[in-house]
Amino acid sequence: MSVALVPDWMRGKAEANQETIQNQRKLLENDQLICCIVEYQNKGRANKCVQYQIVLHRNLIYLATIADANSSSTSKAMK
Repeated sequence: MSVALVPDWMRGKAEANQETIQNQRKLLENDQLICCIVEYQNKGRANKCVQYQIVLHRNLIYLATIADANSSSTSKAMK
């Protein structure tokens, strides 16, 4: 993310902790899953997509839950 898009109160506070690394891995995995899903759909093998879609869905729910938790804790800290 560009520094210009990061609010002043967040600049310089990025931590490369285990959770951040795990979340980045989930994002990379999601990218690979989406590529596989698109490839199978283009080949007309939509039935093979289901297993990848299930994993992608699980990952997205996990990341959304973390984002919601971080959002609510950040908004409480700003008050």
